[in-house]
Order: sequence, then structure tokens, then C-alpha cells
Amino acid sequence: YGDLHTFELQAPTRLIEWARGNRVCVAGYGQSGGNEILQLLPPPSLQVKETQGLCPERDFKVECGGFSNRPVYSLKYVPDTSLLVTSGPPDSSLQVWQVSAEDSDVIKPVSAIPTENDTGQPWAKIATISARAPWVLHGSRLNSVQITEVESRKNIYTAAARNSEELSGLAFLDCNTLLLCSAKGQLCLADIRQPQSPLEAASVPSAPCGERWCMGVGRGPQGSDSSSRPVARLSSGGHLTLTDVRKISESLASAKCRVPSPSSGAEFLCVSWAPALESCLAVSGFDGTVHVYDVQSWDGSGREAEPIFVHKGHAFGGSDSGGGPPLVTAHTWHPQKPRTLLSAASDGSLHIWDWVQPGGNC
Repeated sequence: YGDLHTFELQAPTRLIEWARGNRVCVAGYGQSGGNEILQLLPPPSLQVKETQGLCPERDFKVECGGFSNRPVYSLKYVPDTSLLVTSGPPDSSLQVWQVSAEDSDVIKPVSAIPTENDTGQPWAKIATISARAPWVLHGSRLNSVQITEVESRKNIYTAAARNSEELSGLAFLDCNTLLLCSAKGQLCLADIRQPQSPLEAASVPSAPCGERWCMGVGRGPQGSDSSSRPVARLSSGGHLTLTDVRKISESLASAKCRVPSPSSGAEFLCVSWAPALESCLAVSGFDGTVHVYDVQSWDGSGREAEPIFVHKGHAFGGSDSGGGPPLVTAHTWHPQKPRTLLSAASDGSLHIWDWVQPGGNC
């Protein structure tokens, strides 16, 4: 390791979100009430641009917090605001939170965004943007996707889709273009300037049946067309497929992750591209580890890929609330530090770490 910091939360968290000033937001997912939502200040050594030797303070600090009376399965910071948006069972509605000013340490609920016909619907997946105004993209199924203005709760866009497949992820590509991914691995592009155009789903090429999928969208190569962005899809069986948003029906490369066993529920599957490194992505949700891969050498064979680094810190911790080994529930890359990642596990452990990779592009 180049560096490793650990923090023990009072309850397990299934999500991590970077907020303004490189703060970190986390939230609990217990089925009972009183799930914490916390904003943490990372260790000082992670807030400087360059390594400056030993830091006397090596722990996270809790800046402010609040409580949710429902499990928090998704949390997103709304850029250029002090607002957070969360979602979770028992329905697909959203909760909006205010991160309080400097004279207060409370994160308080300020409003809710209901959705039509959400009874019995899965919890909503969410993405946020502030290109024109603070917007939230949300939905639980392909035919329930919409954009809502966060502060006024005005509906901006509703997708025209006949497909009712469950959503596993969604993303803003820019202020006009959306990318959606179903639990079966189908991708859909949508343009909010053409709200009546029906969404067409492109399936995963040569994908095994019966597996659940998640999606991660990366940044395009430096100097490339802004519309050229890589998409990685990860299945509960450990299959990875890479595509480009310009041709979502074609596979650029595929590989098999080195995972101990396929994930049965796919509840915590996560794949993400490094924002400050080209061709690197991270995978978690199968066990107590996070795998980092360099995809440059991948082809269409689908053979097993060799990770360039495996973070095993959570696996050597204690047991989770069920008495079993810890499972990584979420990970995310630091927005500026190329090799730095933050990961959380079902035992309440929160790690921020980076690694030393002699040679190679990563």
C-alpha cells in the first residue's frame, strides 16, 4: 500500500458519495429506523495535493449527521448545492436532505419527491446534475424513469418506454443525454429533447442468461470527442463487458473477473472507472475484497483477467451483523488522486487506500 486509513462506523453502509470540499457522505441500510447519514472529513493527508510526509491526524472526522427512518440504498450529492438526495425501500420515492451550515452539525430532511404508481415498486436508482438547475434522474424500472427539479419538485422529463424491466443503474452523460441499464444488462440511451421517442434497449452481447448486471460509466480519453465514453457492465457471475456509448449494441472487450463464487443476489455489485487514470476500473460486491483491473489488454475472448491490485483489508476484519465474513458493500475512487479508493463493508468498516504499482500505466 501507498497509504491506508480505516474508520469504524456504528452500522454498515452500502454507499459512499463524494461531496463538496472532498467530504465523504455515507449512510446506513438497516431495515429498522434510525439509519445514520453522515458527512465525514477525510484525514488531512488526503486533503493535500502532494504527499507531505507523516500527518499526526490520520482519522476521519464526523462533521455533521442525521437520521433516516428508512433504509438508505442510494445517496447522491447535488452538485453546487448543500443538498443530498436518497432513496430506499419500501417504495421508489426520494428524500431530499439539507447539509446544514457551519454553525450546525445536523443533516435534516427538507422534502420528499413522490413518484406515481410507486406502490410495490423497487427502490429508485438516482443520479444528479446541476448543469441548468439542480436535477435528479430517478426510476426503478425503464418505464418509470424521470427527471425532477430538486428544489421545486417540477417534472422535467419522463421517459417513453414500453419495457418494464427493473433498472440497475442510470447516469447523466450530459445535461441532455441519459444512459440507463436494466438488471438484465440492457442499455438504453435517451435524449430529453426528444421525450416522445421510445427507448430502444440494447442487450449485452453473448451474455449468460439469468445473471443480474450493474453499470459503470467512465470519462472519455483525454482529448477525445466528449460523446466517446466507456461503459463497463458487471454481472453477478463475474462477467465484464466493455462498450462505448456511441455504439451501445457492440462489445469492445470482455473478460471474467477473478471472483471466489458468483454473487447470488447481486445486491452490492459495483463497477467503477478511475476518473484520473485511463483504462483502470474497480470491481466489488462478491466478497470482502476490491479488485482493480487495467483493461488495455482485454479482447473479446472473455477469458479470466488478472487484477493489478486486490484490496483485502475488509476481509481480515471482524464479522458482519449476521456473523459471516464481511462483504464489501460499496467503493468509489477519489475524484483527483489517481490511485486512491474508498470502500465500505458490511461490518461497518470504512477504508481509504491507495497502492504502489511499479511500472505499468496504472
